[in-house]
Amino acid sequence: MSCCDEHLASVPKPGMTSADLATPDVDRRSVLKGVAAIAGMLSAAVPAGAQQKDLKKLKLAFCSQILCIVPYEVARTYGHWKNHGLDVELVYTRGGNAAMQALVGGAIDYAATSLDVAIQAYAKGAEIRRFATTGRLPLFALVTAPKTANAIRGLKDLEGKTVGVSALANADHALLLFLLKQAGADKDKVQFATLGVNILEALRQGQVDAGLVQEPALTLLVRAGARTLVNAMDSADAKKYLGGPYEFMGVSVRAKEIEARKPEMLAIAKGLDDALKAIPKMKPDELVSALPKELLAGADVAQLREVLARYRSSLYPDKVTIDLASSRRVANTLKTAGLVKPDADVSGLHDISIVGG
Repeated sequence: MSCCDEHLASVPKPGMTSADLATPDVDRRSVLKGVAAIAGMLSAAVPAGAQQKDLKKLKLAFCSQILCIVPYEVARTYGHWKNHGLDVELVYTRGGNAAMQALVGGAIDYAATSLDVAIQAYAKGAEIRRFATTGRLPLFALVTAPKTANAIRGLKDLEGKTVGVSALANADHALLLFLLKQAGADKDKVQFATLGVNILEALRQGQVDAGLVQEPALTLLVRAGARTLVNAMDSADAKKYLGGPYEFMGVSVRAKEIEARKPEMLAIAKGLDDALKAIPKMKPDELVSALPKELLAGADVAQLREVLARYRSSLYPDKVTIDLASSRRVANTLKTAGLVKPDADVSGLHDISIVGG
């Protein structure tokens, strides 16, 4: 399962060296090319005296979507994790499913993924527990192509149309199935086009009638004349179409290691909690400065600043405590979409012993 969009998801190229990185306080980054191996590790130069020998070194993997990674890069760049005794290496992967596979396979210590990734893994028997949250809304919007904006005015109008998703059973596909059912639309009359990360261009060129996109793709399409049907990144639309907050990004650990890792789990959560509390007070420029420069290559940084200013209050919670009601909403969505069995009990996925719930 992937939550990545090509215009805000860039995996650093293998072989990059410290000379390629200009982000302040960069310790190390690596690219996960598969479950068995972490390749292309990047060792960036750290200012003299910045490293402390008593810091606990950990690897945390997550997908490379920029809106997802903001709390993690803020925690790393601005020293929130170091304040709690951690040196956290952020491992960029090609999608949340790859991060989860890396966790289950033992390649990294922790994985930050969307909740739907964790739920489906848990439902299939993965021995994982989720203990902290960093996102409360899905990073998707359902939008028409510019040329179909007049013909498609609501979800029912998608019947007989082709809708682009990253892949079947991905987070965007699951969300779309749920929205269609809630609107009384027949999903069997909708053709799904699996486009990977190329949905923006497919919409701009009119190759599909509608699609699930992220920012800044949404802004670009609307400027070109597209119609937004549902923007799940907006609190009002989330309440209208999803029933309220919709647990998204969060951190998972292997269940068998919880007792041994509790002190560092608490430190991870505290660092992220400090970052979440700092984000509303930070200027957009400061948020952008926390991000790796290699992820911003070719991006419209001014537009990214606008996106962060617009959505940070809705996307990021003010604390890492898991919202159990919001989590049940996600589980019910997956069951409605047929991606998790209706009788599946996923309540055991959440460990609230670290930061409560």
